[in-house]
Amino acid sequence: MPSSLESLTAKICAFRDAREWQQFHNPKELAVAITAEAGELLQHFVWQTPEQSEQRVRDRKDELSAEMADVAILLLEMAHNCGVNLAEAIRAKLAHNEERYPVGKAKGSNKKYSEL
Repeated sequence: MPSSLESLTAKICAFRDAREWQQFHNPKELAVAITAEAGELLQHFVWQTPEQSEQRVRDRKDELSAEMADVAILLLEMAHNCGVNLAEAIRAKLAHNEERYPVGKAKGSNKKYSEL
């Protein structure tokens, strides 16, 4: 992991450990919490047109940032707890997506890789 992810993860774990919360942070509970926090992020955009959602970002950037941070904090902790090098996993997934979505076929298209 790059030092910035490592540093953030260390701060997250220090916060958790100071409160003795690791006992509650098993993989299932973290996955549930990530989903709940992602739902809170999504709630800002329910029934919004694309234009309204863009305006919502401008109007409520601080609130949206906090929701995104909640998701990221939980994801970084889950990766740490599960022994996943998240930076390496992201690199591998990007490489895989490069193969599944070649520019020549995917550019300007929202089709799934199996439909290209």
